[in-house]
Amino acid sequence: AAAASGGAGTGLSLMLLLSVLLLFLPALAARPAGMLQPRDTPSRERKELGGLWSFRADLSPGRDAGFAQRWYRRPLRQSGPVIDMPVPASFNDITQDPSLKNYIGWVWYEKEVLLPPRWLQGEPAPRVVLRFGSAHYYSIVWVNGVQVVEHEGGHLPFEADISSVVQGSPDTLCRITVALNNTLTPHTLPPGSIQHMADKTRYPKNYFVQDIRFDFFNYAGIHRPVVLYTTPAAYIDDITVTTTSSESIATVQYQVSVVGSTDNSLALSLRDQEGRVVATGDGPVGELKVLNPNLWWPYLMHENPGYLYSLEVKMQTQVDGALLEDVYTLPVGIRTVHVTSTQFLINGKPFYFHGVNKHEDADIRGKGLDWPLIVKDFNLLRWLGANSFRTSHYPYAEEIMDLCDAYGIVVIDESPGVGIKLPESFGNKSLQHHLAVMEELIRRDKNRPSVVMWSVANEPASELPLAAHYFKTVIAHTKALDPSRPVTFVTDVNYALDHGAPYVDVICVNSYFSWYHDPGHLEVIPFQLTAQFENWYKTYQKPIIQSEYGADSVPGLHSDPPLMFSEEYQKALLREYHAVFDKKRKEYVIGELIWNFADFMTNQGTTRVLGNKKGIFTRQRQPKAAAFVLRDRYWKIANESSCLPPVITSHSLFL
Repeated sequence: AAAASGGAGTGLSLMLLLSVLLLFLPALAARPAGMLQPRDTPSRERKELGGLWSFRADLSPGRDAGFAQRWYRRPLRQSGPVIDMPVPASFNDITQDPSLKNYIGWVWYEKEVLLPPRWLQGEPAPRVVLRFGSAHYYSIVWVNGVQVVEHEGGHLPFEADISSVVQGSPDTLCRITVALNNTLTPHTLPPGSIQHMADKTRYPKNYFVQDIRFDFFNYAGIHRPVVLYTTPAAYIDDITVTTTSSESIATVQYQVSVVGSTDNSLALSLRDQEGRVVATGDGPVGELKVLNPNLWWPYLMHENPGYLYSLEVKMQTQVDGALLEDVYTLPVGIRTVHVTSTQFLINGKPFYFHGVNKHEDADIRGKGLDWPLIVKDFNLLRWLGANSFRTSHYPYAEEIMDLCDAYGIVVIDESPGVGIKLPESFGNKSLQHHLAVMEELIRRDKNRPSVVMWSVANEPASELPLAAHYFKTVIAHTKALDPSRPVTFVTDVNYALDHGAPYVDVICVNSYFSWYHDPGHLEVIPFQLTAQFENWYKTYQKPIIQSEYGADSVPGLHSDPPLMFSEEYQKALLREYHAVFDKKRKEYVIGELIWNFADFMTNQGTTRVLGNKKGIFTRQRQPKAAAFVLRDRYWKIANESSCLPPVITSHSLFL
């Protein structure tokens, strides 16, 4: 798909574009060892910076005026006009300016913040950290005109220790400036390319478009919360937790890293939900024994799903004669994951994924984090009887993942590896970036009980021979970083041609029979879907998830007999798939994830009427007829496989 992004006088020439893309290099600052989610504790404070920021898109022909004129050296309003821009939010749909809707290039954000004086004082003074939940896609950040961090990639957090900048200033005013570039190249995740339209008889001078090979709108902006937080000068940098369990005892293995002190004491306390201490430990590495543990169970698999303990880690040390203490509390769910040739086991019991694929997408705010929307979506998931979702096609916000942990919603955690189609996207430069992204993702989500499997990509061109080395390397790297979870990627390639499938633990396959293939012919689904499953299983002897299936439906469009795009056709297609699922889930099919939870925005195209309409809910979260089909099915499956009393129905929980 191509999104028009330039025009006369505003497009990038090839040379200027290349100069911009030179900035798409790995950040100079070393990646931090840990990426603990900021929390208020007795030793830490947070200051959220959401709200209105000053904003300007660089509309210069080369999109480089901001760097040439050093907009970061003084307040942004002094170098030209600014507008208010909400954070978190995508910038694309906020204004009435059509050029901003599809803008490609550098945009600038700025926020001025007063810091509490206590953050700037003390011997030693506290450490002050600036953290972004995510920004799309390449970010350069200055504080009071001093560059503090660069980061490549969206969907994942990055941060900078700004103590030396703000504590050396005579003023408590902190000016944060962000330059953000949403250009995609063959080596970014997701990949893309810039296409210059050279035909002067058809296009204005310097006209270009951003080509992408994924089917969702390329929203950009500061999409997740920005926070300032403090730690002591010596602090807990990272915590890694893994768990094992039996019927009567569980083990919580832990590893704690401390920065700023080599001579310190560490004390750990594990508390249950009533606040009772159930295990204690000390030192940077060890294990905690929990008698008669409350295990973390998925939603509808136990009467008390999503049980979380609290692991309090307390560090004490002497720095320059002063006693410093840092405290961090980490939610911990005790659960195990195991994959056999036919089953996916959670806590030793077979788990069947009956869930959805989603997007971070909504009217006006685009991909910006929005609490009312998040809570609404979780209420709909539980109303639906869904026990799982895949973070298609990128890591979701930490706030969403927190609720998955707490509610028992199982997650297949996917990287932004979507649209990997061109041969140049399988080269070493792309591979190294993909490995770095997996490191960031695992560092962020490694302790989450809801995350039961990593997905390294969605629908890559895995039929290319280059894909064999690429995915062998990415999957091996992911397993080395986290041996406790299975790894997959999602394929739409024929079983006999896929060069990446030999390296996954679970086969995840997308297919759209009677939609993209044999459109309108519902009668072919039983034959084609059955053959798909049997061929994959015969070849690899691995459990299979139908990771995408579905059909577009326009709300209120009806046809009997069912015709494509009607609500009846969407219902009929789902039922044809479900009949095959019911046969094969008795053998080796371990899950079904509908595409999609809700309608979402895409680039404009002749097959997209204001976006993708495969949702069972509209973009405004109203149910289509297919939602009720899926709801009846999911609650039936839950009652068949649940250890809960059979009286549990869709009307008795989470209405």
